[in-house]
Parts: sequence; C-alpha cells; structure tokens
Amino acid sequence: MPELDFAISGVETPDFAAQPMLIFKLSIANREPQTPIHSVILHSQIHLAVTRRRYSATEQERLLEIFGEPQRWRETLRDRLWTHVNVFVPQFIDAVTVDLPVYCTYDFEVASTKYFDALEDGEIPLNFLFSGTLFYEGEAENLQVGRIPWQKEAAYRLPVVVWRAMIQRYYPNSAWVRLQKDVFDRLSRYKIQRGLPTWDKVVAELLEREGHS
Repeated sequence: MPELDFAISGVETPDFAAQPMLIFKLSIANREPQTPIHSVILHSQIHLAVTRRRYSATEQERLLEIFGEPQRWRETLRDRLWTHVNVFVPQFIDAVTVDLPVYCTYDFEVASTKYFDALEDGEIPLNFLFSGTLFYEGEAENLQVGRIPWQKEAAYRLPVVVWRAMIQRYYPNSAWVRLQKDVFDRLSRYKIQRGLPTWDKVVAELLEREGHS
C-alpha cells in the first residue's frame, strides 16, 4: 500500500463564508509515485498543542479558567482537541494540495475560543492527526483499498493575528456568551426597569455596582 506524508503549507480566510472559517492548505505526498492514488477519504483531528509555546503574565491570567493557577501548569497544561475535519482528496500521482476547511466558533462556552482569545500575539501551535481510507491502483491495475493509520500527523503554527482578523471580520468589536433563559429574563427585567438602552449598558452598570472597572 502506498505511504502518504502530510504537511500544512499555509492558511487563509475566505472572502465570503456563512460563518467564521479558516482554510488550511494540506499538502499530501505519495512516497511511491509509481502507484497512482485514485482518491482518499481523509479524517483529521486538530489538537491545540498548548505546551509548545510560552505565555505572558497577562495570558496566564486569561487562561486561569482553562488551566488553573500557573503553579499547577505542569499538571494541567495538556494538549486539547480543537475539532474534527473530513475532506475528500481527488486523484493524484506524486503530490497534491487540497483545502482543509475548519469552521470556527466564537462561543465563549467552548474552551478553544477562550484559549484563542486569551493569546495576545505570537502563534497558536496546532497538531493535525490523520486517518482515513485510501483507494489506489494495484499491480494488476485493479482498485485496492487501504487504511491510513492515526500515526500520520503534521504540525503547524497558526499566527494569532490570522485568527483575530477572521473573528473581527464576522464579529467586529463583539463577543458572544450564552445565558440560561431564566437568567436572561432577569437581565431583561433589570434592563427595562432601569431604562437602559443596550445590553452593554446593563452589563457595564452591574460591573460598576460590584466595583469592577
């Protein structure tokens, strides 16, 4: 069975998409180009390789909710699953580059969003793990099927500015949080009773009452 190697050669954000998206450029090389590849049904797990970068004091404070006190990071700082992606790879012989689209949430209930937002600058270390089904041409020119093992992987360092620019395009100067309905109803009554015009005003007033600047 042919052996494939994987690498992430770059990333871009599409000009038009229904929701925030990053498109990673996935390069696939066939170590046995004499054996044509008919197609690949590829699965990828993308992990946040959080131990592969340093964190400023401000970032450590922002990451408190995820990893706890920095003194305990030797125990709590562990790679985390970001997302799963599936992609169809068309026919090729020696090498091919395909788009690996990743939809990004801005929900602050999700740990990956909290992690991305906490980083001031630098890069986000990612690790891509691959598996899937490989269709290739056998020696008798017949179609063969093989499995790609999960040991196949590729590292990539996503610039923080790329993620921030993508989010800024869809949610300019905004953030989204989910509330339980009964909590929202209480806030709504407070907003009406106080005659506050916006939800920003509601939250700001409550913060000021608690002495938070």
